[in-house]
Amino acid sequence: MTAQLSKKSEAWSARFSEPVSDLVKRYTASVFFDKRLAEADIQGSLAHAEMLAHQGIISAQDHADIQRGMAQIKAEIADGKFEWLLDLEDVHLNIEKRLTELVGDAGKRLHTGRSRNDQVATDIRLYMRGAIDDIGGLLRELRVALLDLAEQHAATILPGFTHMQVAQPITFGHHMLAYVEMFGRDAERMADCRKRVNRLPLGSAALAGTTFPIDRARVAKTLGFDDVCRNSLDAVSDRDFAIEFCAAAALVMTHISRMSEELVIWMSPRVGFIDIADRFCTGSSIMPQKKNPDVPELARGKTGRVNGHLIGLLTLMKGQPLAYNKDNQEDKEPLFDTVDTVVDTLRIFADMARGITVKPDAMRAAALQGYATATDLADYLVKKGLPFRDAHEAVAHAVRACEGRGCDLTDLSLDELRAFSTLIEADVFNVLTLEGSVAARNHIGGTAPEQVRAAIAHVRAQLG
Repeated sequence: MTAQLSKKSEAWSARFSEPVSDLVKRYTASVFFDKRLAEADIQGSLAHAEMLAHQGIISAQDHADIQRGMAQIKAEIADGKFEWLLDLEDVHLNIEKRLTELVGDAGKRLHTGRSRNDQVATDIRLYMRGAIDDIGGLLRELRVALLDLAEQHAATILPGFTHMQVAQPITFGHHMLAYVEMFGRDAERMADCRKRVNRLPLGSAALAGTTFPIDRARVAKTLGFDDVCRNSLDAVSDRDFAIEFCAAAALVMTHISRMSEELVIWMSPRVGFIDIADRFCTGSSIMPQKKNPDVPELARGKTGRVNGHLIGLLTLMKGQPLAYNKDNQEDKEPLFDTVDTVVDTLRIFADMARGITVKPDAMRAAALQGYATATDLADYLVKKGLPFRDAHEAVAHAVRACEGRGCDLTDLSLDELRAFSTLIEADVFNVLTLEGSVAARNHIGGTAPEQVRAAIAHVRAQLG
């Protein structure tokens, strides 16, 4: 694409015998959503101009004029005074046109040695790099908030579930640490994705490179890229990095959604394990008693939105030949919306985690239901020498007997327990308590309060 802008304000108008129709302009324009790339576009252009001047491709005066013009454009955008024109199609041509108005021919020379193809690829990567850094910081804030909550309740007992049935006693702190781990993996994935985002496409031009004696490594260093993209065809048409980001973002939202589901269940009066601060809830237009957990519910819904963007980008790319195609314009809106959704959700969840009130009595009462210490009794018998399968069978008979009587294992006398195995002795009641159950799982990754506190300290040390 030529650097010359015609009087018709289109970068290619000299090639055509009639102007683009207004309908096509509206259909193909991206300026009203890609203008958020303006800062990245200016940053990339300034680095490109500096390299052109260093290589003697443009003069020092042109370089100075470009710097001056870009500074004014940046100020106009920040002040909301920049006029975005639909006729100029996108953020890149809008900025170039304004630069040319301000500094004349120097603005026209800026596009020497590059194409909008490598320009937009660079802008997106610069934008994505900043977004990933922001998300990494927000994931850290959320993990710290959950660590604080876990530390407060390292010994608070609640039932652990499998198949939504009471399984074994755990601590609430241990439960929160499960999400700390999930969001930790999310942070790792974002950091790993950033490595592939942080490669410079600029210098690939339209698809084949350029005839000008450019220095791509210089531009990469100026912009803080780790490396340059090594193939010009791939550099301008690759959107793997955007897809990879959206995949990592979809996992972030999946973990948010799982947590949301539990918060909604736990806040229900039928469960009553927690309360969420009023500022994160709403009422009903007709039922005055209602307090609805709208934030976790909406986050659960927004997960589908982010998942949809991932599928959309995969579908966008699946049939494209090399190199750049106009289809790729459709990458920005789902990418931008994914960033906005994840950023907003993480920010509000970090705040909401600090507004969770735990109800230990309700948790403990629930843990006393469903024979949560049955596995502990089976383990007890194994330690006494009974094969595990025989121990499992003996405890199953005991549970069935308790169901018939409407009581818990702890309600049975020693003699009644010994009817199921003569290996049972008086020390069995230490095993059947909730505290004894969680304390016995005293190993790395276990739910014992001692291990919960150690895990919290380990993560805090990693976070610094």
